[in-house]
Amino acid sequence: MIKVDQDLLRVRGVTKSFAGVRALKGVELDVRPGEVHCILGQNGAGKSTLIKVLAGVYRHDDGDIIWNGEPFQVSSPQDALALGIATMYQELDVVDGLTVAENIFLGHEIARGGFTRQATLVRRARELMKRLGHGSLSPTTEVGQLSAANKQIVSMARALSHDIKLIIMDEPSAVLDNKEVENLFQVVRELTASGIAVVYITHRLEEIRRIGDRITVLKDGRTTASGLPAATTSTSELIHLMTGRDVGNVFPPAAPIPADAPVALTVENLTLPGRFENVSFTVRAGEIVGLAGLVGSGRTEILETIYGARRASAGTVRVGDSALRPGSVGSAVRAGIGLTPEERKSQGLIGEQPIFVNVTLSSFERMARAGFLDERAERSVTREQISALDLRPADPDRPAMTLSGGNQQKILLARWLVHGTRILLLDEPTRGVDVGARSEIYGLIRRLAAEGNAVVVVSSEIEEVLGLSDTVLVISDGQVLSTVPSDQIDEHGVLDLIMKGAAA
Repeated sequence: MIKVDQDLLRVRGVTKSFAGVRALKGVELDVRPGEVHCILGQNGAGKSTLIKVLAGVYRHDDGDIIWNGEPFQVSSPQDALALGIATMYQELDVVDGLTVAENIFLGHEIARGGFTRQATLVRRARELMKRLGHGSLSPTTEVGQLSAANKQIVSMARALSHDIKLIIMDEPSAVLDNKEVENLFQVVRELTASGIAVVYITHRLEEIRRIGDRITVLKDGRTTASGLPAATTSTSELIHLMTGRDVGNVFPPAAPIPADAPVALTVENLTLPGRFENVSFTVRAGEIVGLAGLVGSGRTEILETIYGARRASAGTVRVGDSALRPGSVGSAVRAGIGLTPEERKSQGLIGEQPIFVNVTLSSFERMARAGFLDERAERSVTREQISALDLRPADPDRPAMTLSGGNQQKILLARWLVHGTRILLLDEPTRGVDVGARSEIYGLIRRLAAEGNAVVVVSSEIEEVLGLSDTVLVISDGQVLSTVPSDQIDEHGVLDLIMKGAAA
């Protein structure tokens, strides 16, 4: 039974070392029943190690872990489950060849006389799926046929098939689109309403405002702050706690745009029915234009239409003086436009392929000799980009899926730089990238602009748009409400415009 007058989980001074290297150096954490407690930190801050200590994968070396008022030291994931702690890792541990029901009860099958009671398994699985608001998902469907979002629901149902009191979610939104993230949030709210605590690990500061109750920040294996209110703790404070730097130092200074810089991209009265209408703006060589707006405002669709992935019903897109053929990606790419999509893993990268294949994907004609791809040439140009962009690890044969979010973003930028692209459309360029790596990405984007590239950036974080851009377009419900220099508007001003636009 949970004692409601105390914390469900307390972590006090917990340490953990590997081969003499301390990964945790005295972590502090309190989690209450029925709350969403977010854990923030850069890569290497100790988040994964802490999760595995709580999940029973690792035994901590020192310190105390108090569960429902009693000290505990778990030695296996089974021990953690028995206490009521379940963990959902970023790399989902479902088995594609088994059904939904079989995955949910994997390891604790419902059996009699040595035989699985299939009908009971299916019935219990259906009850769990209904509890999660996904009653239409058949328990007899093979998991390999499901989307990443539905696989995540199966993983969550597996956790709920035990008598859990705390569920730990490691980057649960990393592979989800916006609609799927909303569904995930709804499920999380239903879990906490029933008294289940959620520890939520994410890189996305905007998600914390929407789903979190309190925040704990880790840096270099230590807790720099714990129990911060998610609704009122500023982004600048969180960044300082994570990095030791002030937010002003995260965004590099802008290089002045030459007065005679030519217009590289012109968008005039562009319209996509049901998404946006009469969108117009220009981008000069060396300029960064940011699109600020809420999810669903039409920002992504504007970029995709400029790129030719969607066909506008009206309006024109020009590179220099040349109009592009509507709805033609080939026309845009030949004109020097490149897009890095919001869904980097599913839309931008071939994850299992090496870095050099991903980098040269749009330049196969240049890499061909006598009709055959020249892998030596591919590796050579990739090494040049690895050096220029400080891509890590510096191994062109490394599978793209094994790299961090920041380095995956560099692969996409390298692809367009190899192609000779001069107009970059960047949709959520720091999505899934930790704060420390973000400043590196910002510096790279600023450098590309200083070299004469025109850049259009979309981000869900208004502070990011303002900190990175020279000019900001405020968008609401598919309409451009204002075009303003970034140094003449702040976050509150952008939000005021968006709210007034939504109410109009």
